Amino acid sequence: MQYVHFTLAYWCVLVAALLPIACAGIAKSGMFGKSREQGGYDNANPRVWLSRQTDWRARANAAQANSFEALPLFIGAVIIAHQLGAHQGRLDILAFLFVVLRMVYIMMYIADMAALRSVIWALAFAVNLGILFIGYR
Repeated sequence: MQYVHFTLAYWCVLVAALLPIACAGIAKSGMFGKSREQGGYDNANPRVWLSRQTDWRARANAAQANSFEALPLFIGAVIIAHQLGAHQGRLDILAFLFVVLRMVYIMMYIADMAALRSVIWALAFAVNLGILFIGYR
């Protein structure tokens, strides 16, 4: 019987898929115990509540949206690279680097470091393109 295992790149896909959820948690953190009248989190109307947030909470919510936007290309790139028979070690390193860059991106977004955030975004995008084409011959 052949055993199949997740590659590190596939585990990175899982982590990348969890990043938007983490961003949403950050945006909502500390607001669950407060009443709606005090500005506490409104689970009955979460999108309206999030749209009214400002400062770092609003930026965490924006990082959530951007993390969802980056996900399809990353998932597709990893799958295509596997199908094309990319060198597994290189693919794993690039996928790990992408996830690390996305985590740094989220931190820069929440910290309101816009210029550095844009540089990190561009680096992560370039790494993603590298993943997409790593198996190309």
